Amino acid sequence: MPAVPRSRLLCLAAGTLALFGPQVGLAQTRADSVARRDSLARTLAPFSIRATRSSQSSFGAPLAITRVDRAQFASKSGFGLNDALGTVPGVLVQSRYGTSDVRIAIRGFGARGAGDRSNAGTSRGVRVLLDGMPETEPDGRTAFDNIDLAVAEGVEVIRSNASALWGNAAGGVINVSTAPSIDRPYSSVQYQSGSYGLQRYIAQTGTPVGDRGGVAYVSFANTTFDGWRRNADARRVLVNAGIAAPVGDKTNLRVNLTGSNNLFHVPGPLNAAQVAADPRQANATYDSRDERRYNRLARLGASVEHTIDARQSLSALVYINPKYLQRSERGTFRDFTRYHGGANVAYNRRDSVTPTVRNRLTAGIDQAYQDGAILFYSLSPTAGRGTTLRDNKREGAYNSGIFLEDELTLHDRLAITLGLRGDAIAYSYQNFILPVTNASRTFAQVTPKLGVSYRLSPTHTVYANMGGGVEAPAGNETDPASTFGQDTVTALNPLLEPIRSFTYEVGTRRILTVGDGTGFVSSLSYDAAAYLTTVQNEVVPYRGGRFYFTAGSAQRTGAELAVTALAKGGLRLEHSLTLSRNRYTDYVVDSVHYGKPGATADYSDNRIVGLPDWFYGSTLAWAPPEAPRGVAAQVGMQGTGGYWADDANTVRIAAAHILSASLRADRLLQLGDATVKAFVTVDNLTDRRWIGSAFLNPDVVNGAPLAFEPGMPRTIMLSFSVSRGR
Repeated sequence: MPAVPRSRLLCLAAGTLALFGPQVGLAQTRADSVARRDSLARTLAPFSIRATRSSQSSFGAPLAITRVDRAQFASKSGFGLNDALGTVPGVLVQSRYGTSDVRIAIRGFGARGAGDRSNAGTSRGVRVLLDGMPETEPDGRTAFDNIDLAVAEGVEVIRSNASALWGNAAGGVINVSTAPSIDRPYSSVQYQSGSYGLQRYIAQTGTPVGDRGGVAYVSFANTTFDGWRRNADARRVLVNAGIAAPVGDKTNLRVNLTGSNNLFHVPGPLNAAQVAADPRQANATYDSRDERRYNRLARLGASVEHTIDARQSLSALVYINPKYLQRSERGTFRDFTRYHGGANVAYNRRDSVTPTVRNRLTAGIDQAYQDGAILFYSLSPTAGRGTTLRDNKREGAYNSGIFLEDELTLHDRLAITLGLRGDAIAYSYQNFILPVTNASRTFAQVTPKLGVSYRLSPTHTVYANMGGGVEAPAGNETDPASTFGQDTVTALNPLLEPIRSFTYEVGTRRILTVGDGTGFVSSLSYDAAAYLTTVQNEVVPYRGGRFYFTAGSAQRTGAELAVTALAKGGLRLEHSLTLSRNRYTDYVVDSVHYGKPGATADYSDNRIVGLPDWFYGSTLAWAPPEAPRGVAAQVGMQGTGGYWADDANTVRIAAAHILSASLRADRLLQLGDATVKAFVTVDNLTDRRWIGSAFLNPDVVNGAPLAFEPGMPRTIMLSFSVSRGR
C-alpha cells in the first residue's frame, strides 16, 4: 500500500473531527442519559481553572483545555509529571531517567529545552503553576523540584498559546493543584516499592475549615531511587501544606507553603554503539564528574479573592521563593543562591448589558523578580567543590506585565473574547571578577488575543482563536561562550531577540450519549483541535549550543483528538492522538563550517529538532461497580513517532510503543473506619529497548553524536496504603 502524504493525513484528521459528532444519536432529555453524561464530568465538564485567570467556565473558553484528575494517575509512582500528562493531546512529555527530570513540549513550545547546555531538570517555553503560583522563573525556565504527583489532586493544561494571559514562556500552561475537595477529615499513609531501588513514603492529612468549603491540609513525600543507569540515582523530600478558607462573607484566603530537598544525578547521553552495547552505562565524562543537581528550596505564597459587590471582585497574590542550588556541571562546581519573588493583582467585573448580553472584564498586573549570587569553582578530585574560584557573578531577571481581557456573551451561546498584554523582561548581569562584561538588556512585547466560542448545546462547544506569543531567551542562552581573550564580549548576548509567534486555532469539545444510552457504549466525549503556529526569531544553537542566536523562523501545524468512551461493565476507554508537521522555514547557519569564512549551511525546510510527527496515548480501564474488594484493572499504550535530534536532520531517534498494565484493589481490607488499598503497576511490559529522550543538537565525539538517552526497561511497582475519611 503506498504511503499516505502527511498533508492528506492532517486533512483526514480535520475532516474526521468535523464529522465525528453528528454521526452519534443523542437522547439528552432522558434521565439515564443525563446520569451517563455526568459520569464523564471529570473529562470535559466545565470547571474553574486558575490558569484562565478568571472564573469563566472552561467548557466555554475559546482555548484547548484538558483536566487530568487524581484517579487517572493514582496507580503510578507519580515521581514525574509524565505519569499525568502521557495521554494529553498536544503535550509531548518524556521522562529522561525515571526521576523528576522530564522534558515537556506543548505544540512545539519548549522543544529546545534538552541538551548538554540546556540544563538538566528544567523546561522552557511552557508556564508551570503550583496551586496557581508560578514555578516558572522570570527568564522562562521551570524546575520541577516542587512538583510531585503523590500530593496532587489534579493537573490542568491549557494547550493553547496563553501569552496574552501569562506573558513570557506561556506556549502552554500546566497548573498542578494540591488542595483537596473534602467534606470530612481524612488521613492516609502510603508505601511504594519498585524496580531499581524505588522507595516512596507518602503521608497526607486534611480537614474541612468552616462550613463553606474551606480546607486545611498537609502532605509529605520521601522518595529514593537507585536509578537504572549508572549515575542516575535520585532522592527527594517534599512537604506541601496549605489552607484555603473564607474570611468573612466576601473574602477567601489561601496560604500555601511548599519546600523540597532534591538531589538527582545525570547519567548523560550515549552514542548509538554504546546504547546497543549496554544502555545502562553512563556517559563516561558525566560519570567521572559525578554530574548532579542538589536543590533546596521553599516557597511561601498567599492569595486573596474579595467580592466587592455583585458585579466586581478583586484578587491578589504574593509569594517568596528562596533557593540554594548546587551543581556539578560541565567541569565546574556551581553554587547558586537565588531569591525569586512576585505578586499580581487582578480586577474582574461582570455586567448585564441587556437581558441577553453579558460582559466580563479582567485586568491585572504581574511582577516577578529573581536575583542572587552565583559562584563557579573548580571540581575537586572527588567531584566536589574545588579550591579555585573561577567565576563570581550575579544574574537578575525581572518580568513585568499588564494584561486586559474582555468577554462579551450573547444569549448564553456566543462568546467573543479580546485580550491584550504588554510585557517587559529585563536581564542584568554583574561580574565581580571581570566587570568589563557587565551588561543589562530589556526585551519588550505586546501580545494580542482574539477568541470566539459558540455553545451548540449545553454540552457541545466550538471555538476559534488567534493570538501572539512571546518568549525571552532563557538565562543560559543569553550567556555567550568565552572567546579566550580574542575579543571583548558582553555577558548578555547581543544577537538574541525575543521569540515571537502567532497561532491560529479551531476546536470543539462535546459530551454526549450514544443512541438511547442503553447500548454497549453508553457515553462518549471528545476534544478536538487544529492549529497553525508561525515563529520568528527561533533560537538556534551555535557550535553545538555553546551559545545561541535568533536567526531562524519556523512553522508548526497540528491536529489533536482526545476521545473518552464509557461502556457496560465499568469499561472506560481513553485515547489521544496528535499529528503535526514542524519545520524550519528560514534557517541559515555557519557553525557547521569551522575555519571556512563565508561558508554556510541552509537548514530551511528541515524538520524542527526534538518534535515527532505523531504521538498517542491509550488507556483501557475496567472497574466493575460490584467487583469484590474494589478490584480494577488497566492497560495502556503510549507511542511516539521518530524525530530528529539535530537541526541538520542527520541524527534520528526511532519511534517507540510502550505498553503498561496495572491492577488495583481500592478496598483490599477494612480495618474499622480505615481502608487498606493496594495496586501493582508494570511499565514497559514487553521490556522493549527504546530511546526515552535525547540531547538535542548533540556534541559529536570521535565522529559519533552523543544524543541518546535510553528509556526505562520493564519496571514493577507495588503500593499499599491505609486511609481514613477518603
